[in-house]
Amino acid sequence: MTSQTPLLATADIVSLTRALVDTPSESGEEAELADAVEAMLRALPHLTVERIGNSVVGRTDLDRDERVIIAGHLDTVPAAGNLPSRLDGESLYGLGACDMKGGVAVALRLAATISAPTRDVTYVFYECEEVPGDRNGLARMAAGHPDLLQADLAILMEPSDAGVEAGCQGALTADITVRGERAHTARSWMGVNAAHRAAAVLRRLDDHTAERVVIDGLEYREGLNAVAVRSGVADNVVPDTCVITVNLRFAPSRSPEQAEAYVRDLFPEYEIETTEITPGAHPGLALTAVASLVEALNVTPRPKLGWTDVARFTSLGVPALNYGPGDPTLAHTVGEYVPVAQLRQCETSLANWLGG
Repeated sequence: MTSQTPLLATADIVSLTRALVDTPSESGEEAELADAVEAMLRALPHLTVERIGNSVVGRTDLDRDERVIIAGHLDTVPAAGNLPSRLDGESLYGLGACDMKGGVAVALRLAATISAPTRDVTYVFYECEEVPGDRNGLARMAAGHPDLLQADLAILMEPSDAGVEAGCQGALTADITVRGERAHTARSWMGVNAAHRAAAVLRRLDDHTAERVVIDGLEYREGLNAVAVRSGVADNVVPDTCVITVNLRFAPSRSPEQAEAYVRDLFPEYEIETTEITPGAHPGLALTAVASLVEALNVTPRPKLGWTDVARFTSLGVPALNYGPGDPTLAHTVGEYVPVAQLRQCETSLANWLGG
């Protein structure tokens, strides 16, 4: 798609998904796609539309008893030779097909075809989800336009194999610093090699057994891993520091403070600096809004093993879940694809639930 070829409200779900995939929108470069989404929504008389940076919001205002948010991010990770899109049998391949332009296409189709839903709907298409959170379009919206994110339920169209993935894990990143004493390598016995001492930290991580936590009948598997090891200043110097970066994915039952204390308790003798921490989201399956959608979709919920923006919605007091086409394990891979059958299934299921 180019700026001269608009997204069409009449396009079928496959053609629309291909048009979205074929419009490059790496994080920070979503302007062309945001322009196209905005133009498509503004052509729909039943929606009021707002543009915030490269995020676009369309809303119905029918004074219904409930309001639901249907949201998806416009950006992708960097391309890896996986453009343009390619339709191979019943699978649509291409950058972002799974994560998450298939879900965005479903949301756009719903916006275009359901003019009088039984629930008011806010469609949110936002920028910069795949990069650090301070750039996230949803976070910026929550800070500057929180009224746009008020609802009884939020559906995040993240890939979930056309099933419900409830809640999400929290995430913590921290640096563990091991100290030694610098010396010339020709006289290494005069120093203390911090990189060698770091082996004790790595052994402890290797021996660590991650916890499994059951919430609302769903099992969230935690994970604590070293993701980077940095040491050394020169080839002829015994290093006096070694920094091991660890990443903890924790169950939503833990608060950020509890997650941080958990890591510190495992390594009490070392210096630890938490560099980033993000809370998870409880599944909330007992909440009326969530339960009614799960029942309507006729699916068995699964835990979300990973972090998604459902956590941002729940922090605003809006129950949220993940529901979208595509296998989440294919996200960010070179060969990502979305099954055509799941595109159609998600569109039909949500259209039936919204009514109108």
